[in-house]
Amino acid sequence: MFQLEEKIWFWVLAAIPVLVLLFSVVQFWKIRTQKRFATPEALKKLSPNKSLFKSILKLCLWCLSIACIALALVNPKIGTKMETVKREGVDLVFAVDVSKSMLAEDIAPNRLEKAKQLVTQIINNLAGDRIGIIAYAGKAFPQLPITTDYASAKMFLQNLNTNMLSSQGTAINEAINLAKTYYDNDQQTNRILFIISDGEDHSEEAVKVAEEASKEGIRIFTIGIGDSEGAPIPEKNAQGIVLNYKKDQNGETVITKLDENTLKAIAEQTNGKYINGRITSKVIEEVKNILVELEKKEFETKEFADFKDQFQWFLAFAIGLLFLDVFLLERKTEWLKKLNLFNENL
Repeated sequence: MFQLEEKIWFWVLAAIPVLVLLFSVVQFWKIRTQKRFATPEALKKLSPNKSLFKSILKLCLWCLSIACIALALVNPKIGTKMETVKREGVDLVFAVDVSKSMLAEDIAPNRLEKAKQLVTQIINNLAGDRIGIIAYAGKAFPQLPITTDYASAKMFLQNLNTNMLSSQGTAINEAINLAKTYYDNDQQTNRILFIISDGEDHSEEAVKVAEEASKEGIRIFTIGIGDSEGAPIPEKNAQGIVLNYKKDQNGETVITKLDENTLKAIAEQTNGKYINGRITSKVIEEVKNILVELEKKEFETKEFADFKDQFQWFLAFAIGLLFLDVFLLERKTEWLKKLNLFNENL
């Protein structure tokens, strides 16, 4: 297991293409300038030991040095051992609706992006709880199993999009059924399922399945994303420009609306609660209050511990390459003359 401490320093790698471009421009300028003063044959006689290979080799050394310096600044860390850590918390599973209706822009920037923002903010306010992520549309798909790795959870969350599932529609019952498999029966932690959706349930079985989930100790809290007045579903090109709006079989523009009644009914079946997701701060406050009231269960999890810095290896390699560059002359050496790289002796 490894960590990257300061990822922003990867921008230093942008210096490499700039350096290569400058080298190419200078070489082109040299060739053009030299041709104005002498023929290629005369130039070879005037500077017989000039080596293009050596110049390219020095450029490579500089590029490798920059890459090593960038990695040193990023400071990779390697976990040297695993530890079993005892935590107190609850098991939270987030089921995020990724159906096409979540592209509606009745809530900025659109329903799906708003859902991702809400879940990210909820994760940022957790401490000790385990989390899992499910994506669903016409079918449900496991994105991340129960874990305490919040960084990975947020990474998987950002990858959610409406094209990841070929089966379209909104089958909330599929998400609930999949969530049942996420919880650890041995540890008997509190089981919480957050469903983040516009509530347009095409299966019409969600309330019944929610009742069955309640019998297994799962409490469902629903977060409604969207507006009850509805909005069309935009169809955009790769540049994000709206080309059209989704239409039904009769050629009429589809208007998707937030169905709060379905979401409320699902929550009520499991002694949960419905939360309107329009105002982020209010959602976070509601979730905090819910988690405070829940009894925390102790569970064990294995984590990498004792992370050690590795920047010194990259820094040492960079210094070594720069030191080598100082002693690497640009003129030919005898063994390179024999190899005749780049047909320089012709």
